[in-house]
Amino acid sequence: MNNKFMLQTVAIIVGFVLDFFIGDPYSLPHPVVGMGKIIAFLDKKLRRGNGDRKDVGRGALTAAIVVVVSTAVPALVLKLAWVVHPSLYFTINCIMCFQLLAARQLAKESDRVRKALVTGDTEVARAAVSYIVGRDTNVLDDKGICRAAVETVAENCSDGVVAPLFWMFLFGAVGGFFYKSVNTMDSMIGYKNDKYLYFGRTAAKADDVVNFIPARISGLLMVAACPLCYLDAGNAWRIFRRDRYKHESPNSAQTESACAGALGVRLAGDAVYGGVVHKKEFIGDPLREIEPDDITRANGLMYTTSFFMLVIGTLIRIGAYLICL
Repeated sequence: MNNKFMLQTVAIIVGFVLDFFIGDPYSLPHPVVGMGKIIAFLDKKLRRGNGDRKDVGRGALTAAIVVVVSTAVPALVLKLAWVVHPSLYFTINCIMCFQLLAARQLAKESDRVRKALVTGDTEVARAAVSYIVGRDTNVLDDKGICRAAVETVAENCSDGVVAPLFWMFLFGAVGGFFYKSVNTMDSMIGYKNDKYLYFGRTAAKADDVVNFIPARISGLLMVAACPLCYLDAGNAWRIFRRDRYKHESPNSAQTESACAGALGVRLAGDAVYGGVVHKKEFIGDPLREIEPDDITRANGLMYTTSFFMLVIGTLIRIGAYLICL
């Protein structure tokens, strides 16, 4: 292994620290926005809809194009930067790793929901939570809004932080871009509705695959993080083992179950999407009523879980570097 490997490792740490203190500046162009534009363009050009089974192939082509472009561009940029100078390579790596993580933004957006609930402004809380969840928020009461915010923090602990870290520790920033391209596709076209049932199938299946290991790591680390957050690790472990498959997705309930158990609340249940009620099982036991401060607790758990992942990934990479010297 050469110095490039260790520069990647340090860049991941720097990116994590930058995200912790700064988050995503709205003025800075974000690569995920670029991915979204490519996906939207291909969706418009290739999807036929109306239950056309040929959309499976078109969706697979879309997924291939998005992944290749989203991975090849940063790989080329980093390669050219290395040729110019290692310091430029390191700087660009840090910026890329920083932009691939979303812990600060997730905490910031969810805390807006908490603040609105504390002041009793349900309409503002509904508007705030609509930015971070995909369900219909106009039908949610205060408890439903609070549950939705906690659920999205729990789920995105994996999708927005641990999973990108996992792929970055494996393949550097390019691995993170690979993951984000798949995850962004799933969030845009990976739906089981008339519009995307066939076209989004590849994106949805790919997202299940790339999140399979990170989601389970996230759930386990979330349980381990409970003592540092003064939460119930025993109940988190019990609910994690019992409820982690109570979701249509094989990955989403991994962290939701651990979080529900840690907080001692019940999450999930039926949700409305596009005016249609989707039946879902409950996750966790209602040992007490959910409250706005649970959003803060969930964010603390998310940050601690993410820090554990950072430490473990860093130690593994340093160990691999030393072994290969």
